[in-house]
Amino acid sequence: MQWMIKFIYMEANTVTFEREIDKLFLTLRSRTTSEDMQRITDAYMLAKEAHKDQKRKTGEPYIIHPIAVARIVAEEFELGANPIMAAFLHDVVEDTPYTLEDIKARFGDDVAFLVGVVTKQKKAEYNQSKQIDNYKQILASVQFDVRAILIKLADRLHNMRTLESMKPDKQMKIAGETDYFYAPLANRLGMYHVKTELENLSFRFRCPREYYFLENLMEKEKIAYKSSIDNFLNKIERILNENNIKARTEIRYRMPYSIWRKMNSMECDFQHVDGKHYVRIVYDASNVKEEKDISLKIYSVLTDYFKEKPGSVSNYINAPKENGYQSFHLKLLCENGNWEEIHISSERMIRNSRLGCAAERTESNLKSWLNKFKSVLEDVAYTSEMDYMDGVTSSFYNDDIMVFTPEGRGIILPKGATAIDFAYEIHSKVGEKAVYARINGKLSSVKTELHRGDCIEIGTNEQSEPDKDWLDRVKTYKAKRYLRQFFHNEPVLEYTRCACCHPLPGDEVIGFQDENGKITLHTRNCFSAIRMASRQGDSIVAVNFEPDTRFLYPVRVHIRGVDRYHILSDVIECITDRFRLSIDCLHTETIDRIVECYIDFKVHSREELNDIITLIGSIEGVDEAYSESNE
Repeated sequence: MQWMIKFIYMEANTVTFEREIDKLFLTLRSRTTSEDMQRITDAYMLAKEAHKDQKRKTGEPYIIHPIAVARIVAEEFELGANPIMAAFLHDVVEDTPYTLEDIKARFGDDVAFLVGVVTKQKKAEYNQSKQIDNYKQILASVQFDVRAILIKLADRLHNMRTLESMKPDKQMKIAGETDYFYAPLANRLGMYHVKTELENLSFRFRCPREYYFLENLMEKEKIAYKSSIDNFLNKIERILNENNIKARTEIRYRMPYSIWRKMNSMECDFQHVDGKHYVRIVYDASNVKEEKDISLKIYSVLTDYFKEKPGSVSNYINAPKENGYQSFHLKLLCENGNWEEIHISSERMIRNSRLGCAAERTESNLKSWLNKFKSVLEDVAYTSEMDYMDGVTSSFYNDDIMVFTPEGRGIILPKGATAIDFAYEIHSKVGEKAVYARINGKLSSVKTELHRGDCIEIGTNEQSEPDKDWLDRVKTYKAKRYLRQFFHNEPVLEYTRCACCHPLPGDEVIGFQDENGKITLHTRNCFSAIRMASRQGDSIVAVNFEPDTRFLYPVRVHIRGVDRYHILSDVIECITDRFRLSIDCLHTETIDRIVECYIDFKVHSREELNDIITLIGSIEGVDEAYSESNE
């Protein structure tokens, strides 16, 4: 009886995959030459033969997976004969006795190259891990051919669509890889639909409870707002018809993962997340030049009837995102009092957002995509101090903003980038010598976050150097790379200074050495040093803490005196003009003609600090000047 059930199951599966292959071949015959059709059929037959004794985790014949991948490549990505053949054969070399040489002999160099890229290389030892080496292998291929990555994305997409049959630990592994690497990759390739489906499937299998909770809330929201949204869409359609504009409208709901990410970024609950859906208005245009005119006409007509939210317009037609996305966005006030997000797009734009780099297969278009990848990989060049994959995925995944130089040159940066990122994007020397920024004409810190459309001018000084806290503020890996290199070459103090007494060069100091050989310096009258000397006397080491012009140490000087004209400028002159030191902070207050202030700056040694205090103390009106550490 069990044997009979298994036989019936196998028969049903055979019928299923034969039906799938018939559908695929029927689609291909209408757009493929008879010669290529024969080669595709031969590739399928080889894959079927190679995988004939293999099963998937579900118990289905393994050939179902290559068929599904080939269908995605052919139907969803609209690729040609060789990628479809490589999709059929993508697991043959890895999982069966057939070799790349066999593939090359039967189907040529191009198909063999594509299969080789998506075949995981078996090594006795991996540089970091099998997964990381696989990512690097895929990325390396992008520099030569985008099609190989598209086959890998199709492979991952089908694996994610059928992940339910896997055990939870395997689901987490594959979903983690998908969210970390493949979804960002699809994003950078401009394949928005693939990116959205991958990250949503990953979320579903990583966090099923949260996923289904949000999905349930979304279904309730659709029901609750259906009537008002339908009325809004009907009104838009009526307005477009009255103005002789041919366009279709549709409501697009965002996926649970997108909602979850918004809830986290906005730090709010589901009810207070905006943009859970948007309205898409899609028109057809005879050429690219006509698209902007139609988009602006629709915008003009709609804003005659609906209130437009100030500052809500984003023109991605003139300034596409880095991944090629184009559309015209704005927000209109609906009758129920909500701001409705509107996307105005041509049919070409919709197709391009689905196919991304595969949409236009001209030589110049493919070359531009390859150049984008090369520049990202060069910016994230591996060093011992940087995690290569973190750099790649963050560069691929970030949303983009376009900002401008005063000359009008557009610079694309990740969302959240600062003026420092902008400076390094212009030139490494501009970043290294940056002092201030003028953002839309307003004087600003170089650490100021930039927004889409900002015009930035960077002020530099040859004597200026980067601050260490810049590393925490930059977003681009180009800026991080240059900053890390700069600070890597900086001299490093061989001692750690006590966090209580903060000794300066020239102080009477004592050192305590820990088990790792690290020495911490204390002044000899430091309470911590006295206590440690009584308990850990054997760890005491003699140290000469001498001044070094390469190092500066923060201090604070307190001043009290009788107020008079010019007293503050005389004090400042002592520090800046006489000793050529920069002031970090100055606070002053005058009460009943008694002035009190403190000044934060950095010195090279105790002797230098004492000389400054003596000089300040000699200024007319100053009654007392003394120091304390500013750390």
